[in-house]
Amino acid sequence: MALLTLYRGLTDLSAPVVRLALRRRLARGKEDAARLGERLGHPGRPRPDGPLVWLHGASVGEGLSLLPLIERLRAERPAVRVMCTTGTVTSAGLMAARLPEGALHQFVPVDLSRRAVHRFLDHWRPDLALFAESEFWPNLMTETAARRIPMALLNGRVSPGSAGAWARYGPGAIRAMLGPMRVTLAQSEADGARLRALGADPVACVGNLKFAAPPAPADPDELARLRAAIGDRPCWLALSTHDPEEALVARVHRQVAGRVPGLLTLVMPRHHVRGETVAAALAAEGVRVARRSLGEGPGRDTDVYLMDTMGEVGLAARLAPVVVMGKTLAGEGGGQNPLEPARLGAAVLFGPRMDNFRDMVARMRAAEAARQVADEADLAAVLGSLLTDAQARTALGQRGAAFADGEAGVLDRVMAALAPLLDPLAPAGGGRHAGA
Repeated sequence: MALLTLYRGLTDLSAPVVRLALRRRLARGKEDAARLGERLGHPGRPRPDGPLVWLHGASVGEGLSLLPLIERLRAERPAVRVMCTTGTVTSAGLMAARLPEGALHQFVPVDLSRRAVHRFLDHWRPDLALFAESEFWPNLMTETAARRIPMALLNGRVSPGSAGAWARYGPGAIRAMLGPMRVTLAQSEADGARLRALGADPVACVGNLKFAAPPAPADPDELARLRAAIGDRPCWLALSTHDPEEALVARVHRQVAGRVPGLLTLVMPRHHVRGETVAAALAAEGVRVARRSLGEGPGRDTDVYLMDTMGEVGLAARLAPVVVMGKTLAGEGGGQNPLEPARLGAAVLFGPRMDNFRDMVARMRAAEAARQVADEADLAAVLGSLLTDAQARTALGQRGAAFADGEAGVLDRVMAALAPLLDPLAPAGGGRHAGA
Protein backbone atom coordinates (compact mmCIF):
# COMPACT_ATOMS: atom_id res chain seq x y z
CA MET A 1 0.00 0.00 0.00
CA ALA A 2 3.03 2.29 0.26
CA LEU A 3 2.95 2.89 -3.51
CA LEU A 4 -0.75 3.80 -3.38
CA THR A 5 -0.19 6.19 -0.47
CA LEU A 6 2.65 7.88 -2.35
CA TYR A 7 0.55 8.10 -5.53
CA ARG A 8 -2.33 9.72 -3.67
CA GLY A 9 -0.02 12.22 -1.98
CA LEU A 10 1.60 13.24 -5.24
CA THR A 11 -1.72 13.59 -7.07
CA ASP A 12 -3.05 15.83 -4.29
CA LEU A 13 -0.28 18.28 -5.22
CA SER A 14 -0.42 17.85 -8.97
CA ALA A 15 -3.01 20.44 -10.09
CA PRO A 16 -0.55 22.79 -11.90
CA VAL A 17 1.15 19.88 -13.65
CA VAL A 18 -2.17 18.35 -14.71
CA ARG A 19 -3.39 21.62 -16.21
CA LEU A 20 -0.13 22.06 -18.12
CA ALA A 21 -0.31 18.49 -19.44
CA LEU A 22 -3.91 19.00 -20.58
CA ARG A 23 -2.98 22.22 -22.39
CA ARG A 24 -0.18 20.41 -24.21
CA ARG A 25 -2.53 17.60 -25.19
CA LEU A 26 -5.05 20.18 -26.38
CA ALA A 27 -2.41 21.76 -28.61
CA ARG A 28 -1.78 18.34 -30.20
CA GLY A 29 -5.48 17.73 -30.85
CA LYS A 30 -5.76 15.10 -28.12
CA GLU A 31 -8.31 16.99 -26.02
CA ASP A 32 -11.63 18.69 -26.79
CA ALA A 33 -11.37 22.41 -25.96
CA ALA A 34 -15.13 22.72 -25.40
CA ARG A 35 -15.13 19.86 -22.90
CA LEU A 36 -11.74 20.24 -21.22
CA GLY A 37 -13.44 20.89 -17.88
CA GLU A 38 -14.73 17.32 -17.83
CA ARG A 39 -11.15 16.09 -17.60
CA LEU A 40 -10.90 18.03 -14.34
CA GLY A 41 -14.13 16.57 -13.00
CA HIS A 42 -16.40 19.48 -13.89
CA PRO A 43 -19.64 18.01 -15.27
CA GLY A 44 -20.73 18.79 -18.80
CA ARG A 45 -24.42 18.38 -18.00
CA PRO A 46 -26.81 17.72 -15.08
CA ARG A 47 -27.08 14.27 -13.56
CA PRO A 48 -30.23 12.51 -14.81
CA ASP A 49 -32.84 11.44 -12.28
CA GLY A 50 -33.01 7.85 -11.15
CA PRO A 51 -30.44 5.06 -10.84
CA LEU A 52 -27.28 5.66 -12.86
CA VAL A 53 -24.96 2.95 -14.16
CA TRP A 54 -21.49 4.22 -15.05
CA LEU A 55 -19.40 2.31 -17.59
CA HIS A 56 -15.80 3.25 -18.32
CA GLY A 57 -13.51 2.23 -21.18
CA ALA A 58 -10.22 3.72 -22.31
CA SER A 59 -10.91 4.57 -25.93
CA VAL A 60 -12.57 3.44 -29.16
CA GLY A 61 -12.06 -0.30 -28.80
CA GLU A 62 -13.37 -0.48 -25.26
CA GLY A 63 -16.24 1.87 -26.09
CA LEU A 64 -17.30 -0.31 -29.01
CA SER A 65 -17.25 -3.42 -26.83
CA LEU A 66 -19.47 -1.66 -24.26
CA LEU A 67 -22.07 -0.39 -26.76
CA PRO A 68 -24.04 -3.67 -27.03
CA LEU A 69 -24.15 -3.88 -23.22
CA ILE A 70 -25.38 -0.29 -22.96
CA GLU A 71 -28.08 -0.96 -25.53
CA ARG A 72 -29.16 -4.09 -23.68
CA LEU A 73 -29.26 -2.22 -20.36
CA ARG A 74 -31.49 0.46 -21.81
CA ALA A 75 -33.76 -2.08 -23.50
CA GLU A 76 -34.15 -4.49 -20.59
CA ARG A 77 -33.92 -2.05 -17.66
CA PRO A 78 -35.33 1.23 -18.99
CA ALA A 79 -35.53 2.77 -15.50
CA VAL A 80 -31.73 2.78 -15.44
CA ARG A 81 -29.84 5.68 -16.98
CA VAL A 82 -26.39 5.00 -18.38
CA MET A 83 -23.24 7.13 -18.47
CA CYS A 84 -20.20 6.02 -20.46
CA THR A 85 -16.81 7.64 -19.93
CA THR A 86 -13.77 7.40 -22.19
CA GLY A 87 -10.53 9.34 -22.40
CA THR A 88 -9.98 10.19 -26.07
CA VAL A 89 -11.47 12.67 -28.53
CA THR A 90 -12.04 9.97 -31.15
CA SER A 91 -13.97 7.74 -28.75
CA ALA A 92 -16.07 10.70 -27.58
CA GLY A 93 -17.20 11.40 -31.13
CA LEU A 94 -17.98 7.75 -31.74
CA MET A 95 -19.99 7.35 -28.55
CA ALA A 96 -21.92 10.59 -29.15
CA ALA A 97 -23.01 9.24 -32.52
CA ARG A 98 -23.90 5.71 -31.42
CA LEU A 99 -25.16 5.81 -27.82
CA PRO A 100 -28.87 4.99 -27.48
CA GLU A 101 -31.49 7.30 -26.01
CA GLY A 102 -31.14 7.51 -22.24
CA ALA A 103 -27.35 7.13 -22.33
CA LEU A 104 -24.77 9.92 -22.18
CA HIS A 105 -21.03 10.36 -22.61
CA GLN A 106 -18.53 12.21 -20.44
CA PHE A 107 -14.77 12.40 -20.53
CA VAL A 108 -13.20 10.51 -17.65
CA PRO A 109 -11.51 12.74 -15.08
CA VAL A 110 -7.71 12.74 -15.04
CA ASP A 111 -6.58 10.24 -12.41
CA LEU A 112 -3.53 12.34 -11.58
CA SER A 113 -5.87 14.80 -9.87
CA ARG A 114 -7.72 13.33 -6.90
CA ARG A 115 -9.74 16.56 -6.71
CA ALA A 116 -10.97 15.94 -10.25
CA VAL A 117 -12.05 12.42 -9.27
CA HIS A 118 -13.86 13.79 -6.20
CA ARG A 119 -15.71 16.39 -8.29
CA PHE A 120 -16.74 13.73 -10.77
CA LEU A 121 -18.08 11.35 -8.13
CA ASP A 122 -19.74 14.14 -6.13
CA HIS A 123 -21.77 15.23 -9.14
CA TRP A 124 -22.65 11.95 -10.83
CA ARG A 125 -23.17 9.74 -7.74
CA PRO A 126 -23.24 6.50 -9.76
CA ASP A 127 -25.16 3.57 -8.32
CA LEU A 128 -22.98 1.02 -10.10
CA ALA A 129 -19.54 1.31 -11.76
CA LEU A 130 -18.44 -1.04 -14.53
CA PHE A 131 -14.81 -0.82 -15.68
CA ALA A 132 -13.67 -2.37 -18.97
CA GLU A 133 -10.55 -4.39 -19.72
CA SER A 134 -7.36 -3.05 -18.07
CA GLU A 135 -8.37 0.44 -16.96
CA PHE A 136 -6.71 0.25 -13.54
CA TRP A 137 -6.65 3.85 -12.27
CA PRO A 138 -5.80 4.04 -8.55
CA ASN A 139 -7.72 7.18 -7.60
CA LEU A 140 -10.73 6.45 -9.76
CA MET A 141 -11.17 2.93 -8.42
CA THR A 142 -10.24 3.39 -4.77
CA GLU A 143 -12.33 6.55 -4.38
CA THR A 144 -15.30 4.80 -5.99
CA ALA A 145 -14.84 1.87 -3.61
CA ALA A 146 -14.53 4.24 -0.62
CA ARG A 147 -18.03 5.52 -1.38
CA ARG A 148 -19.32 1.95 -1.31
CA ILE A 149 -20.42 2.11 -4.92
CA PRO A 150 -20.67 -1.47 -6.24
CA MET A 151 -18.03 -2.15 -8.90
CA ALA A 152 -17.38 -4.79 -11.53
CA LEU A 153 -14.62 -5.43 -14.06
CA LEU A 154 -15.83 -6.43 -17.53
CA ASN A 155 -13.77 -8.08 -20.25
CA GLY A 156 -10.85 -7.91 -17.85
CA ARG A 157 -7.38 -8.51 -19.17
CA VAL A 158 -3.85 -8.10 -17.90
CA SER A 159 -0.75 -9.15 -19.82
CA PRO A 160 1.86 -11.39 -18.21
CA GLY A 161 4.29 -8.47 -18.17
CA SER A 162 1.84 -6.09 -16.52
CA ALA A 163 0.78 -8.72 -14.00
CA GLY A 164 4.41 -9.31 -13.07
CA ALA A 165 5.04 -5.59 -12.67
CA TRP A 166 2.00 -5.12 -10.43
CA ALA A 167 2.94 -8.15 -8.32
CA ARG A 168 6.51 -6.93 -7.89
CA TYR A 169 6.12 -3.18 -7.47
CA GLY A 170 2.54 -2.54 -6.41
CA PRO A 171 0.81 -5.61 -4.97
CA GLY A 172 -1.09 -3.58 -2.40
CA ALA A 173 -2.18 -0.98 -4.93
CA ILE A 174 -3.58 -3.47 -7.44
CA ARG A 175 -5.28 -5.45 -4.66
CA ALA A 176 -6.94 -2.22 -3.46
CA MET A 177 -8.33 -1.75 -6.97
CA LEU A 178 -9.36 -5.31 -7.79
CA GLY A 179 -10.35 -6.54 -4.34
CA PRO A 180 -13.57 -4.46 -4.08
CA MET A 181 -14.92 -5.77 -7.40
CA ARG A 182 -18.19 -7.59 -6.78
CA VAL A 183 -17.86 -9.27 -10.17
CA THR A 184 -14.75 -9.78 -12.32
CA LEU A 185 -15.31 -11.15 -15.82
CA ALA A 186 -12.08 -12.00 -17.63
CA GLN A 187 -11.54 -12.10 -21.38
CA SER A 188 -9.82 -15.49 -21.14
CA GLU A 189 -9.00 -18.15 -18.58
CA ALA A 190 -5.35 -17.02 -18.61
CA ASP A 191 -6.38 -13.42 -17.91
CA GLY A 192 -8.67 -14.70 -15.18
CA ALA A 193 -5.85 -16.57 -13.47
CA ARG A 194 -3.63 -13.49 -13.50
CA LEU A 195 -6.41 -11.23 -12.20
CA ARG A 196 -7.18 -13.72 -9.42
CA ALA A 197 -3.51 -13.81 -8.41
CA LEU A 198 -3.52 -9.99 -8.19
CA GLY A 199 -6.48 -9.92 -5.82
CA ALA A 200 -9.70 -10.17 -7.82
CA ASP A 201 -12.27 -12.54 -6.32
CA PRO A 202 -14.60 -13.94 -7.55
CA VAL A 203 -13.40 -14.25 -11.15
CA ALA A 204 -15.27 -15.84 -14.04
CA CYS A 205 -14.69 -16.13 -17.78
CA VAL A 206 -17.92 -15.87 -19.77
CA GLY A 207 -16.43 -14.84 -23.12
CA ASN A 208 -15.07 -11.74 -24.78
CA LEU A 209 -17.46 -8.78 -25.09
CA LYS A 210 -15.74 -7.74 -28.31
CA PHE A 211 -17.63 -10.60 -29.98
CA ALA A 212 -20.94 -8.93 -29.09
CA ALA A 213 -20.31 -5.75 -31.08
CA PRO A 214 -22.45 -5.41 -34.23
CA PRO A 215 -20.81 -4.72 -37.60
CA ALA A 216 -19.56 -1.15 -37.88
CA PRO A 217 -22.10 0.96 -39.82
CA ALA A 218 -21.51 2.62 -43.18
CA ASP A 219 -23.41 5.25 -45.13
CA PRO A 220 -24.88 3.32 -48.10
CA ASP A 221 -24.69 6.28 -50.48
CA GLU A 222 -21.04 6.93 -49.68
CA LEU A 223 -20.28 3.24 -49.97
CA ALA A 224 -21.86 3.09 -53.42
CA ARG A 225 -20.06 6.29 -54.52
CA LEU A 226 -16.64 5.06 -53.41
CA ARG A 227 -17.15 1.61 -54.89
CA ALA A 228 -17.94 3.27 -58.21
CA ALA A 229 -14.83 5.44 -57.96
CA ILE A 230 -12.62 2.43 -57.17
CA GLY A 231 -14.22 0.32 -59.86
CA ASP A 232 -12.43 -2.95 -60.56
CA ARG A 233 -9.10 -1.86 -59.06
CA PRO A 234 -7.68 -4.38 -56.57
CA CYS A 235 -7.39 -2.76 -53.16
CA TRP A 236 -6.49 -3.42 -49.55
CA LEU A 237 -6.85 -1.49 -46.32
CA ALA A 238 -4.34 -0.70 -43.58
CA LEU A 239 -6.69 -0.09 -40.64
CA SER A 240 -6.03 1.81 -37.42
CA THR A 241 -2.41 2.57 -38.25
CA HIS A 242 0.06 4.30 -35.94
CA ASP A 243 3.35 6.05 -36.66
CA PRO A 244 5.63 4.79 -38.27
CA GLU A 245 3.43 2.20 -39.94
CA GLU A 246 2.18 4.48 -42.71
CA ALA A 247 5.65 4.69 -44.28
CA LEU A 248 5.86 0.90 -44.11
CA VAL A 249 2.45 0.64 -45.82
CA ALA A 250 3.65 2.90 -48.64
CA ARG A 251 6.71 0.72 -49.18
CA VAL A 252 4.55 -2.41 -49.23
CA HIS A 253 2.27 -0.74 -51.77
CA ARG A 254 5.21 -0.13 -54.10
CA GLN A 255 6.37 -3.74 -53.77
CA VAL A 256 2.95 -5.27 -54.37
CA ALA A 257 1.98 -2.88 -57.18
CA GLY A 258 4.61 -4.53 -59.34
CA ARG A 259 2.67 -7.80 -59.10
CA VAL A 260 -0.85 -6.36 -58.96
CA PRO A 261 -1.51 -3.75 -61.68
CA GLY A 262 -3.82 -0.90 -60.72
CA LEU A 263 -3.40 -1.51 -56.99
CA LEU A 264 -5.09 0.96 -54.64
CA THR A 265 -4.11 1.09 -50.98
CA LEU A 266 -6.50 2.52 -48.39
CA VAL A 267 -5.04 3.86 -45.15
CA MET A 268 -7.15 4.73 -42.10
CA PRO A 269 -5.03 6.04 -39.21
CA ARG A 270 -6.27 5.30 -35.72
CA HIS A 271 -6.30 9.05 -34.97
CA HIS A 272 -7.73 11.05 -37.84
CA VAL A 273 -6.16 14.29 -36.56
CA ARG A 274 -2.81 12.92 -37.77
CA GLY A 275 -4.00 13.24 -41.36
CA GLU A 276 -1.54 15.90 -42.50
CA THR A 277 1.41 14.13 -40.89
CA VAL A 278 0.38 10.78 -42.34
CA ALA A 279 -0.06 12.26 -45.81
CA ALA A 280 3.46 13.69 -45.64
CA ALA A 281 4.92 10.36 -44.50
CA LEU A 282 3.21 8.55 -47.38
CA ALA A 283 4.28 11.11 -49.98
CA ALA A 284 7.86 10.92 -48.73
CA GLU A 285 7.87 7.26 -49.80
CA GLY A 286 7.03 8.24 -53.37
CA VAL A 287 3.33 7.36 -53.57
CA ARG A 288 0.52 9.62 -54.81
CA VAL A 289 -1.94 10.39 -52.04
CA ALA A 290 -5.55 11.60 -51.99
CA ARG A 291 -7.10 12.70 -48.68
CA ARG A 292 -10.72 12.06 -47.82
CA SER A 293 -10.74 14.78 -45.14
CA LEU A 294 -10.08 17.34 -47.91
CA GLY A 295 -12.99 16.10 -49.99
CA GLU A 296 -10.76 14.22 -52.39
CA GLY A 297 -11.68 10.87 -53.88
CA PRO A 298 -9.56 7.99 -55.19
CA GLY A 299 -8.69 8.97 -58.76
CA ARG A 300 -7.23 6.65 -61.34
CA ASP A 301 -3.75 7.99 -60.60
CA THR A 302 -4.12 7.66 -56.80
CA ASP A 303 -1.80 5.12 -55.18
CA VAL A 304 -2.98 5.61 -51.58
CA TYR A 305 -6.37 6.89 -50.49
CA LEU A 306 -5.95 8.34 -47.00
CA MET A 307 -9.24 8.01 -45.09
CA ASP A 308 -8.37 10.49 -42.34
CA THR A 309 -11.94 10.81 -41.09
CA MET A 310 -13.74 9.79 -37.91
CA GLY A 311 -16.40 7.10 -37.53
CA GLU A 312 -15.94 5.49 -40.94
CA VAL A 313 -14.31 2.17 -40.10
CA GLY A 314 -17.37 0.36 -41.43
CA LEU A 315 -17.09 2.24 -44.72
CA ALA A 316 -13.39 1.56 -45.17
CA ALA A 317 -13.61 -2.11 -44.21
CA ARG A 318 -16.42 -2.71 -46.71
CA LEU A 319 -14.35 -1.31 -49.56
CA ALA A 320 -11.37 -3.65 -49.23
CA PRO A 321 -11.42 -7.46 -49.39
CA VAL A 322 -8.13 -7.63 -47.47
CA VAL A 323 -7.52 -5.70 -44.25
CA VAL A 324 -4.22 -5.38 -42.40
CA MET A 325 -4.47 -4.37 -38.76
CA GLY A 326 -2.41 -1.41 -37.59
CA LYS A 327 -0.40 -1.12 -34.40
CA THR A 328 0.94 -4.60 -35.14
CA LEU A 329 3.82 -4.02 -37.57
CA ALA A 330 6.01 -1.24 -36.19
CA GLY A 331 6.24 1.24 -33.34
CA GLU A 332 4.83 0.53 -29.90
CA GLY A 333 2.65 -2.40 -30.99
CA GLY A 334 -0.13 -3.91 -28.90
CA GLY A 335 -2.62 -4.53 -31.67
CA GLN A 336 -6.13 -3.51 -32.63
CA ASN A 337 -9.33 -5.53 -32.63
CA PRO A 338 -9.32 -7.86 -35.69
CA LEU A 339 -12.98 -8.75 -35.24
CA GLU A 340 -14.13 -5.43 -36.72
CA PRO A 341 -13.10 -6.27 -40.31
CA ALA A 342 -13.55 -10.02 -39.82
CA ARG A 343 -17.27 -9.73 -39.11
CA LEU A 344 -17.62 -7.87 -42.43
CA GLY A 345 -16.06 -10.78 -44.31
CA ALA A 346 -12.65 -9.27 -45.04
CA ALA A 347 -9.54 -11.42 -45.12
CA VAL A 348 -7.64 -10.22 -42.04
CA LEU A 349 -3.87 -9.97 -41.63
CA PHE A 350 -1.90 -8.70 -38.66
CA GLY A 351 1.74 -8.38 -37.68
CA PRO A 352 3.64 -9.92 -34.78
CA ARG A 353 2.82 -7.21 -32.20
CA MET A 354 -0.63 -8.27 -31.01
CA ASP A 355 0.13 -8.43 -27.28
CA ASN A 356 -3.25 -6.99 -26.25
CA PHE A 357 -5.07 -9.76 -28.14
CA ARG A 358 -2.95 -12.83 -27.34
CA ASP A 359 -5.85 -15.19 -26.71
CA MET A 360 -7.84 -14.00 -29.71
CA VAL A 361 -4.82 -14.26 -32.01
CA ALA A 362 -4.11 -17.81 -30.90
CA ARG A 363 -7.72 -18.83 -31.48
CA MET A 364 -7.98 -17.09 -34.86
CA ARG A 365 -4.77 -18.70 -36.07
CA ALA A 366 -5.91 -22.13 -34.87
CA ALA A 367 -9.20 -21.68 -36.78
CA GLU A 368 -7.33 -20.31 -39.82
CA ALA A 369 -9.58 -17.25 -39.46
CA ALA A 370 -6.73 -14.76 -39.99
CA ARG A 371 -3.08 -14.78 -40.99
CA GLN A 372 -0.15 -13.38 -39.06
CA VAL A 373 2.82 -11.94 -40.96
CA ALA A 374 6.31 -11.68 -39.58
CA ASP A 375 7.50 -8.38 -41.04
CA GLU A 376 7.30 -5.96 -43.96
CA ALA A 377 8.63 -8.41 -46.54
CA ASP A 378 6.27 -11.15 -45.37
CA LEU A 379 3.32 -8.75 -45.52
CA ALA A 380 4.14 -7.84 -49.12
CA ALA A 381 4.36 -11.52 -50.10
CA VAL A 382 1.14 -12.60 -48.37
CA LEU A 383 -0.77 -9.54 -49.54
CA GLY A 384 0.29 -10.06 -53.14
CA SER A 385 -0.76 -13.70 -52.95
CA LEU A 386 -4.21 -12.92 -51.55
CA LEU A 387 -4.90 -10.10 -53.99
CA THR A 388 -4.19 -12.43 -56.91
CA ASP A 389 -6.02 -15.50 -55.53
CA ALA A 390 -9.73 -14.76 -55.15
CA GLN A 391 -10.53 -18.25 -53.87
CA ALA A 392 -7.98 -18.14 -51.05
CA ARG A 393 -8.98 -14.57 -50.18
CA THR A 394 -12.68 -15.41 -50.01
CA ALA A 395 -12.10 -18.56 -47.97
CA LEU A 396 -10.02 -16.65 -45.40
CA GLY A 397 -12.72 -13.99 -45.15
CA GLN A 398 -15.44 -16.59 -44.66
CA ARG A 399 -13.53 -18.32 -41.88
CA GLY A 400 -12.94 -14.96 -40.21
CA ALA A 401 -16.63 -14.05 -40.37
CA ALA A 402 -17.60 -17.42 -38.89
CA PHE A 403 -15.09 -16.93 -36.07
CA ALA A 404 -16.43 -13.42 -35.33
CA ASP A 405 -19.93 -14.88 -34.97
CA GLY A 406 -18.72 -17.68 -32.71
CA GLU A 407 -19.60 -16.20 -29.32
CA ALA A 408 -23.06 -14.85 -30.00
CA GLY A 409 -24.22 -15.64 -26.45
CA VAL A 410 -21.54 -13.68 -24.59
CA LEU A 411 -23.81 -10.68 -23.97
CA ASP A 412 -26.46 -12.88 -22.36
CA ARG A 413 -23.85 -14.36 -20.04
CA VAL A 414 -22.52 -10.93 -19.07
CA MET A 415 -26.03 -9.67 -18.30
CA ALA A 416 -26.69 -12.75 -16.17
CA ALA A 417 -23.49 -12.19 -14.21
CA LEU A 418 -24.42 -8.55 -13.59
CA ALA A 419 -28.04 -9.27 -12.61
CA PRO A 420 -27.33 -9.36 -8.82
CA LEU A 421 -25.90 -5.84 -9.10
CA LEU A 422 -28.62 -4.52 -11.40
CA ASP A 423 -31.69 -5.99 -9.71
CA PRO A 424 -31.53 -3.66 -6.66
CA LEU A 425 -31.49 -0.67 -9.03
CA ALA A 426 -34.27 -1.66 -11.40
CA PRO A 427 -35.89 -5.00 -12.19
CA ALA A 428 -35.48 -6.36 -15.68
CA GLY A 429 -38.37 -5.32 -17.89
CA GLY A 430 -39.43 -2.57 -15.47
CA GLY A 431 -41.17 0.57 -16.68
CA ARG A 432 -39.40 3.80 -17.40
CA HIS A 433 -38.43 6.09 -14.58
CA ALA A 434 -40.63 9.09 -14.18
CA GLY A 435 -37.79 11.38 -15.26
CA ALA A 436 -37.14 9.49 -18.51
